[in-house]
Amino acid sequence: MSEHLSTHDESAGEADMNRERELATAFVGLADTHAPDFDPLRLFDRLVHTCRRLLDVDAAAVMIADARGTLKTMAATEDEAAFIELMQLQTGHGPCMDCYRTGESRGVPDITAETERWPRLAAAMDDAGYRSLHTVPVRLHDRSLGALTLLNARTGDLPGGEPHLAQALADSAALALMHWSADPRGDDVVTRVQSALAAKTVLEIAKGMIAAHEGLPLNEAGRLLDDYADRHRVSLAATAQALVDRDMDITALREGAVGV
Repeated sequence: MSEHLSTHDESAGEADMNRERELATAFVGLADTHAPDFDPLRLFDRLVHTCRRLLDVDAAAVMIADARGTLKTMAATEDEAAFIELMQLQTGHGPCMDCYRTGESRGVPDITAETERWPRLAAAMDDAGYRSLHTVPVRLHDRSLGALTLLNARTGDLPGGEPHLAQALADSAALALMHWSADPRGDDVVTRVQSALAAKTVLEIAKGMIAAHEGLPLNEAGRLLDDYADRHRVSLAATAQALVDRDMDITALREGAVGV
């Protein structure tokens, strides 16, 4: 019996150590603003995928407010049309907008209970296969910049300390954005946020160009662009800008790609 308990304790201890390593790696990854390929697009993409990996959630997305206070999706773990529509519905209202405006987290453990309050959101979540939602503010100190949204296909609140961990990850990303040394246009929060939004807009234009040229859906065009930036260890934002400015040929995206 004691041997069994000892083995169990060792397994639990190893699991705790692995968890601590994963958390340390996650926070270092979000804070590494001096990496050669760092840009805000990578930062927010890293944030949502870290949340899905470390938290008990099925999907994640991060939205940042523009100068008019409208939320714009910066990164998401899913790229299906239903999920994109779900995010677009929250640009002007819904729990994500409430979270951004108040700077406080919001939990929706069962969206069916909120059908009268948010009928379109409830329908969109059902279409996309999600039943519950939790959102925390992306904030710099006391200033709210946007919202990090976590979704699950089952009902219920996030367990234990996961909302606090999600908040810590979101805060780390916001702080990293302010340490983004590659942006020469200013060091105030408004300038950084607007620069990040501008980079996202350029990325969407570049994806559209690739999709038209290659005959691909937008999500596949985005992966082609992302794969190129990964292979060459260059900024995704800078690559998208080069395509839009016609300083780079679209055909270069497939050079060196595996399986092409």
